[in-house]
Amino acid sequence: MKFKLVIAYDGANYEGWQTQKTGTGVQQVVENALGKLFPAKPALHGSSRTDTGVHALGMVGHFEIPSGEFKMSPRKLPLALNAWLPEDIRVLSAVRAPEKFHARFDAVRKQYRYFIWNHAAMNPLLRRSAWHVPARLSVPQMRTAAKLFVGTYDFQSFAANPGYKKENTVRTISRCEIKKSGPQITVIIEGDGFLYKMCRGMAGTIVQAGLGKFPADQIRTMLAQKDRRVAGMTAPAHGLVLWKVFY
Repeated sequence: MKFKLVIAYDGANYEGWQTQKTGTGVQQVVENALGKLFPAKPALHGSSRTDTGVHALGMVGHFEIPSGEFKMSPRKLPLALNAWLPEDIRVLSAVRAPEKFHARFDAVRKQYRYFIWNHAAMNPLLRRSAWHVPARLSVPQMRTAAKLFVGTYDFQSFAANPGYKKENTVRTISRCEIKKSGPQITVIIEGDGFLYKMCRGMAGTIVQAGLGKFPADQIRTMLAQKDRRVAGMTAPAHGLVLWKVFY
């Protein structure tokens, strides 16, 4: 039997999603909970890798167990798993999945959201989930910059070195837009895939355009040069949330 889980977590206490040799990944913690419920101790396969300190509301994972081990209804599975999970990780839903479903390889699009608090004083309730930018941001400039990311480009200029050579650094961004609600600014990024720290490189660059550090249309030149040194900063991890995975 195969199950699809939707998982939310506060990434502050974890070294990202993936199981780590040093430190703790969210994947490892959920697998430990699965091991408490099922003797097969199933492996959990995730849709994405999130960096250290990055959060998720819509991480998708799947696991398989022998049918004889499943002795509850699927709707009770989140309750059973959450009883074994710490408060900063929650299984939001669980459904039976088709035999050939794969959380990572079947994903067609992912949405990340980056949260910014643009006010002289930080909102203390958001200090773990939004980047405090006290200087006034130009939202029109941010919107102009964001639009220039939409399309199929080589995003090497906005990604950090993952420690190994990537064969392909071309990605397609289908949506990159700015929403504003009072002091809170949200950068919404959707694409078919993302390079290491790419969303944070895009968000940091958009913010610097909003601060007037460079003209918004310089994004075109940054993309063309395929060099991380020419683009803007990498935004802090704690403002980023894996929002949704599309299948």
